[in-house]
Amino acid sequence: MIVVPGPASPKVGQSVADLMGAKKVMVEYKNFPDGESYIRLADSVAGEDVVLVHTTYPQPDKRLLELLLLVDTLKDLGASTVRAVVPYMAYARQDTRFRDGEAVSIRALFKLIEKAGCDEFYTIDLHKEGTLDTFTIKAKNLYASEVISSYLRGMGLENPYILSPDRGALSIARRVGESLGAEYGNFEKTRDRVTGAITVKGEKVDARGRDVVITDDLISTGGTIANACRIVKEGGAKRVIAVCSHPLLVAGAYERMRGAGLDEVLGTDSVDSDIGKIPVAPLIAKEFR
Repeated sequence: MIVVPGPASPKVGQSVADLMGAKKVMVEYKNFPDGESYIRLADSVAGEDVVLVHTTYPQPDKRLLELLLLVDTLKDLGASTVRAVVPYMAYARQDTRFRDGEAVSIRALFKLIEKAGCDEFYTIDLHKEGTLDTFTIKAKNLYASEVISSYLRGMGLENPYILSPDRGALSIARRVGESLGAEYGNFEKTRDRVTGAITVKGEKVDARGRDVVITDDLISTGGTIANACRIVKEGGAKRVIAVCSHPLLVAGAYERMRGAGLDEVLGTDSVDSDIGKIPVAPLIAKEFR
């Protein structure tokens, strides 16, 4: 088996190869003066079983195009099997037609990835796991809760409560809570489909004197996390920590959350981020061992 670290995931791909004891084939990558992407594989992949590790953030449109180019090139150069590992899959939140006339973007992208020659597809904490049914090839969602729980276990949490800021991410809170032997639950979030404004309503959570860990699949603007933090801080939480699978953190997100009283913000390294302290490589390597 050969590991190809894509240009968006050089560190994660390198770590996966090291953990598996697998050979690496590096990617020569650059931008042409007009912004087009140049991709070249530095070694032969003919007849090989290839694990391609390439995330899709930041610059999701560009990263997705690189993913398609890499899959097509690997197959064209004779790879027997291409297993695409996309730690963060962009456009996953656009999984249904919320308003008339909208594109169901993730469905279109999955079709393109398979058409490019992908034999198997893997991602981490996809926004809705059921959208993988678009594929006719093997497609699997890996759960970051395994590495997140391991990291939290070493933080000395005091009587922790694991909280999902909305019902949609309750499965993450449940997996983390069960792993840590802690209580878990969720708040309720509503989003205006036109303006994007978010409202968070808190269920009754006994946070007094406890460490509250707010878990989510991704943090983008940080607004949902900030609102949830204010509610549990007002309820007497001792410490509030936010942890996510995908720390996108658009401009101002970190400051917004810290301003709401959040004590710490953590994420995995599924995307490149200053808070991405929890490695996903062990999760990926375990899958292919």
